[in-house]
Amino acid sequence: MNVVFVGPDGSLREEAATPGERLLDVAQRAGQPLEGTCGGDLACATCHVIVDAADFDRLSPAREEEEDMLDLVPDARRTSRLACQVRLDAALGKLTVRLP
Repeated sequence: MNVVFVGPDGSLREEAATPGERLLDVAQRAGQPLEGTCGGDLACATCHVIVDAADFDRLSPAREEEEDMLDLVPDARRTSRLACQVRLDAALGKLTVRLP
């Protein structure tokens, strides 16, 4: 499967991903500016991404703890997720996310 990262300037970068891998790990390997300061412990929101609307409903829903962290993100949108909480699935095929 592949992940397409859309940078704040509109630039595109496509990266191969392994099923079961976290979106945050793929982003960091691709050199994307996502910190993931808490290591995926839901104690920060430094890995906030905006999932393309066409792909959002194909992801597993966010848990309540993730929703609580997203409430603290000033530019969160309906399709916002924390990349550390998104496990990639081969059935997705391709996923597009925007970096805020």
